[in-house]
Amino acid sequence: MQDIMGNMDIAFPNLGIYLKDVPKAFSVFGFQIALYGVIIAAGVFAGVLMASHVAKQEGLDSDLIWDFAIYAIIFSIIGARIYYVVFRWDAYRDNFLGVFNLRNGGLAIYGAVIAAFLTLFIYCKRKKFGFLQFADICVPGLVLGQVIGRWGNFTNREVFGEYTDSLLAMRLPIQMVRAGDISESISAHIVESTNYIQVHPTFLYESLWNLALLMVMLFYRKHKKFEGEQWLLYLGGYGLGRAWIEGIRTDTLFIPHTTIAVSQVLAAALVVISVVADILVRRHLNKNTTPTDRVEKTDME
Repeated sequence: MQDIMGNMDIAFPNLGIYLKDVPKAFSVFGFQIALYGVIIAAGVFAGVLMASHVAKQEGLDSDLIWDFAIYAIIFSIIGARIYYVVFRWDAYRDNFLGVFNLRNGGLAIYGAVIAAFLTLFIYCKRKKFGFLQFADICVPGLVLGQVIGRWGNFTNREVFGEYTDSLLAMRLPIQMVRAGDISESISAHIVESTNYIQVHPTFLYESLWNLALLMVMLFYRKHKKFEGEQWLLYLGGYGLGRAWIEGIRTDTLFIPHTTIAVSQVLAAALVVISVVADILVRRHLNKNTTPTDRVEKTDME
């Protein structure tokens, strides 16, 4: 691998991969379009298609998914921004108008997820649908959207972790990343006479983790024991991955006046809550299932 990287290059040295001129944007009729936005949009579209497909398999009108998606997209963006700004308030305290400038980045996925589920809850109340059933239908699409969407962070040269020399180590030219994302550990490992940093590609870790989670969810979907179990599987599964990935990221949002990563705490809490909820519901179902019901179910299987 070369010691001096081109400004737009990205490398995975231990895999022998060197990508030249990876763009952050492209021009259409003089307008600059960020690849980040295109990839996020592709993830959203794929996710809605997935949820629509699952809805059809469940015997529901897929138009309901597309109708909900309009509200979910709008409020998820708002929620993602609010979450980010709240935990980076020091950066906006003296520049309130900057809160509305999304072109400078600043969206947090957990804010989007929380807003999406709140929107879903209200939508189900208005439409008189069961929230848990609808949530089970939507979460595979949500995970697929995250699998794809995380690659927007790749083109943006963001959401990476501390220094590493592991198999998946990634190199980025120093001037192409935010200075605030370069930790002391990363700086200490910058090799003299080079112009790059070498880091954990945490965006890739999360994308692969979510892909594995999606496959588990799709396999288990027909075997779920109660409405809402897929939703709990998502909350716990994603939380489990996010909890350890957040621990090595350098752009972490902290609880104000602490060095505690807010998304790591939230992720860990969701893992505990989802596991406990699943156990309690299963126990409740077992208590309300008679021995005759169990025999009949066994005979049917």
